[in-house]
Amino acid sequence: MIRVRFAPSPTGYLHIGSARTALFNWLYARHSNGEFILRIEDTDKARSKEEYLDEILGSLRWLFMNWDEEPVFQSKRFEIYRRYAEDLVKRGLAYKEGEAIIFRVEKGKTASFEDIIHGRIEVSTDEIKDQVLMKSDGTPTYNFACVIDDAEMKITHVIRGDDHISNTPKQILIYNALGFAIPRFAHIPLILSTDGGRLSKRHGATSIFEYKDMGYLPEAIVNYLTLMGWSPGQDREILPPDEIIKLFDVKDVNKTGATFDIDKLSWMNGQYIKDMPLDELVARTENFLKEKNVIGGGFDRNIWRGVVSVYKERTRTLKDFIGVHDIFFKDEFEYDEKAVEKYLKKPESKNIMSKCKITLEGLPKFDKISIEGSYRKLADDLKLKAAELIHPTRVAISGKTVGAGLFDMMELLGRDKVVKRLERFC
Repeated sequence: MIRVRFAPSPTGYLHIGSARTALFNWLYARHSNGEFILRIEDTDKARSKEEYLDEILGSLRWLFMNWDEEPVFQSKRFEIYRRYAEDLVKRGLAYKEGEAIIFRVEKGKTASFEDIIHGRIEVSTDEIKDQVLMKSDGTPTYNFACVIDDAEMKITHVIRGDDHISNTPKQILIYNALGFAIPRFAHIPLILSTDGGRLSKRHGATSIFEYKDMGYLPEAIVNYLTLMGWSPGQDREILPPDEIIKLFDVKDVNKTGATFDIDKLSWMNGQYIKDMPLDELVARTENFLKEKNVIGGGFDRNIWRGVVSVYKERTRTLKDFIGVHDIFFKDEFEYDEKAVEKYLKKPESKNIMSKCKITLEGLPKFDKISIEGSYRKLADDLKLKAAELIHPTRVAISGKTVGAGLFDMMELLGRDKVVKRLERFC
C-alpha cells in the first residue's frame, strides 16, 4: 500500500508552498487508495508553539485534507533516535564528538536515486561531509530523524519540494547504513512569484488562514494549488476535488517552477462563487459575515438571498459581500468621493435626482420592471440618455459606480431606502 506523509514544523503558520506539498501528498494517497500520514517535526522546542500546530491542523481540515492516523510527534521520539545513533557508533559507522554523534561518510562512493519527477540524480560522496546525527543538546538533526521516522512509519513515497533534493543523497547514505528500505522520492518544483523569484509574503506567501480571512473558498484554493505544477490536460481549469483525485498522479507533475498569481486565484474563486448553488452560497456568505461581526439586528435572510442572487456573478471573494451587506442593511456606508464628484455635483444633478425621487414616490408598484420603465420614460421626458439618470442614481443609493443591475438593487432596497438616499442629493 502506498503511504505518504506531510511533515510540517509548528514554528510558523501553514503557507501556500507547504499547503501545496501537503495537497500533492494527499491527492496521491487518495488517487492510489493509499494512506496520508501526518508527522509533526517539533524538535525545535524553543520555536515550536501550540498555536502554530492548531493553525496547521485547522488549515489542513479547512482544505479537506483528512489524515489517516494519529499524528506522530518527533519531540516524543528522542530516545529512539539516540538508540539508532548509538548503534551506528558501535558498528563504527559514526563517532562521538563531545555530546554530539556524527555519521562517517565514506568517500569515493556515489549516492544515487531515481526521482519520479526529475529522473536519475547522482552525487559523489566526496562532495558530502560527515553528517551530524545527534546534536550536543540531545536533539536529532533533520536528515537523521527524517530517515528513521519514514522507515518506521513505512512511508513508501516521499513527496516534497525541490529544495530538499540536496538532502536526499545524505539521507540515502543513512538509509543504507541502517539497513532500511529506501522509499521512492518525488521532488516537486517550488512555487515562484510573478517576478520569477522565490515566493515571498509580498507576492502571496501568506498563511492559509489569511486567505480564508480574505474570503477565498477552500475548493478554489485546492483547485488552484493543484494546477501549480500539474495539469489535467485539455486546458481544463475548474475541477472539483473528486475529479482531481481521479486524474492526479505525482509522475505527471512538471519539472519547472509554477508561478503564483493572486489575480488568477481571485478569478478562480469568483468562478466557484458564481457556480455555487444559491442556498449554499447564501449560507457561506452569512457565516462569513457572522465571523466578521458584520451582521446586525436589521439583517433579513430573505432579502439577503435576493442580494446574493444578483451579486454572485460579479463577486470574487466572500469579503466582497461585506460592502454589499452594508449597502442593503446599513444607513451609513462608504461613498466613492470621485464618483460623487463626477455624477452628483454637476449643476443639473440636484434637479435630476429630485425628479427621479418624485417619479419613484409615485409608482403604484415598486419592482424592477416598473422602476426601469419609469426611468426610461423620465429620461425621454427630460430629453436625456437613460445613463444620465442611472449612473447618478447608482452612486446615490450604493456609493459606487459598479455593482449588480441598478433596478434589481432598487427593488431589493425598497422604495423607502431608495427615496431617502436620493433625498441626500436633491
